[in-house]
Amino acid sequence: ACHLEVDGGVDDKTAPLLVKAGANVLVAGTYVFRSTEPLKQIEKLKNIQPISQ
Repeated sequence: ACHLEVDGGVDDKTAPLLVKAGANVLVAGTYVFRSTEPLKQIEKLKNIQPISQ
């Protein structure tokens, strides 16, 4: 199996679009580590579902 990873610009708004496009590995360093509540940001990302357009 092959993985499609996206690193850069990943947040709770872009992640659903990336998942819909086929990404299955998302790197969200800035979104998580520059947040005042990193655990909350991680939980948001863990619950991402692809969105319809």
